[in-house]
Amino acid sequence: MRYQAGATVAQTAVRILIEARVRRVYAVVGHSFLPLLDVVQREREITLVAARHDSGAAFMAEAEGKLTERPAVLLAGRGPGAAGLVIGVQTAFQDETPVVVLLETPPLDPVGAGELPTSDLTAMFEPIAKWCVRAEDPDGVPGLLAEALTRSREGRPGPVVIGVPSDAWGVPYDSAKPVATVRPPAVGTLGRSAEAVAGLVDEARYPVVIVGGRARSARDELIAVADELSLPVYNAFRRQDAFPETHERYAGHLGLGIPARQLDALERADVVLALGTQLDQVTTQGYRYPTAQQTLVLVGTGIEAQRRRGLTFRVDAEVEPFLRELRAAATPRTRRASAANAAVHTFMTPPDTSGNTRVHPVDVVRALRKLAPEDTIVTSDAGNFAQFMHRYWCFTAPRSQLGPSNAAMGYAVPAAVAAKLAEPRRSVVAMVGDAGTLMTGQEIETAVRYRAPVMVVVFQNGLHGPLAMHQARSHGRLSGVTIPLTDFASWARGLGAAGYTVDDREELEPIIASALVRQRPCVIDVRTDPDVVTPDVRLSGLLGAARPPSGP
Repeated sequence: MRYQAGATVAQTAVRILIEARVRRVYAVVGHSFLPLLDVVQREREITLVAARHDSGAAFMAEAEGKLTERPAVLLAGRGPGAAGLVIGVQTAFQDETPVVVLLETPPLDPVGAGELPTSDLTAMFEPIAKWCVRAEDPDGVPGLLAEALTRSREGRPGPVVIGVPSDAWGVPYDSAKPVATVRPPAVGTLGRSAEAVAGLVDEARYPVVIVGGRARSARDELIAVADELSLPVYNAFRRQDAFPETHERYAGHLGLGIPARQLDALERADVVLALGTQLDQVTTQGYRYPTAQQTLVLVGTGIEAQRRRGLTFRVDAEVEPFLRELRAAATPRTRRASAANAAVHTFMTPPDTSGNTRVHPVDVVRALRKLAPEDTIVTSDAGNFAQFMHRYWCFTAPRSQLGPSNAAMGYAVPAAVAAKLAEPRRSVVAMVGDAGTLMTGQEIETAVRYRAPVMVVVFQNGLHGPLAMHQARSHGRLSGVTIPLTDFASWARGLGAAGYTVDDREELEPIIASALVRQRPCVIDVRTDPDVVTPDVRLSGLLGAARPPSGP
């Protein structure tokens, strides 16, 4: 089928996207979407972002959806292209991020299309998407797209996938244009649910709150509730911007390596209110909390039931209106502050690193936090370096953290590009290890091309830190975890960005200050001490303490 002038499926689809306030389409440009790409190119209200790799495009779309709570669109080309974006789609599924994936499927007319054979990979996404559907004919594409935009946001947000025949976009479309709408959740029982929870909170000796990413939009109401009811508040893993870490009721970030004293409020709780979070393995500290003796209240649309022993209540409502009703129904209380609040300040105080001969990761985070604007958006990869950011950055501004809860590497750089495109007035800093940089770091060229002046800070210690720790503990020796040092500054300059190398802590602040005011993407290659693998652990200590197993 040839591309035809007039009202085509592609033109109708783009109008649906614009009316749904979709602002960007991310893709590695491919043959199957030519009519769609041509229409997008001619529209001023929507932008095509051509990434360098499918995984980068997927992380960009996920990051924009996470930051704005509106879906971005991701184009998935032929088999290899679709396979390349699976990790980004899985991240969106686990982190409850709205994304719409348009996936190429075989053409309706293989002979007329003159294309190479194409596999239909729609089924591959079924375990990691809210909804997977194939368009059986071109006329069905606009309706499915409108439905996908709706489904990606309602209930439990997440990615949706539409398989579209590669030759469907240029077909004329004469039917009425569908409209994407978000159906509000039923609120008839919200007041009664809030009253019931208010009764639990009033009767509780020590209620606590765990707040996740889907409660970000309820931040002001959450602060008011915490103040009036004297509730300690924990931020879920990698959702540290949900509740300000400087607030007097802040109890801590439920991440990795949390000391027992900081868990004081959670340990003593009799009622746990989980707001907009799925309570993953890290947040629950290895599924230790809530305990069977604690009453759990899960609040959020589409929240999945928890397999646990103990009393559980589910409130299927958006967090913000629920908190408003809770404030109206609950009795203001004054409860003594938990030891967790005092412990968290001690935990987050950077140590003295003056005795370190090499650059300490703490030095990097401390300098960045000192110089970067308060509302800087921080994106991060998985890796040991991230523990320093989690512990010492101190998140105070809303919507300022983008990180995958599924330990995906290669997330930070593409996410930073998307964040800067979505929020051009805010500073954006990507924190990434040397291994993750070489997975998707080429997207710094995408930042150059789209004039998105992000700062990428590479923590380069020449080591796969988490694996090195496991090997040191288990075997007392290392195998296959060292990484040759890379000249990331020259690499960045070759991609059109500014590049800096830091070997001395005295260079950190001047270089960071210079990078923050440059109107171009910058990469700062910081050569950190490989012995410092976490804020509390040195590799040499693990190797010295381990007893190698006997035998060959």
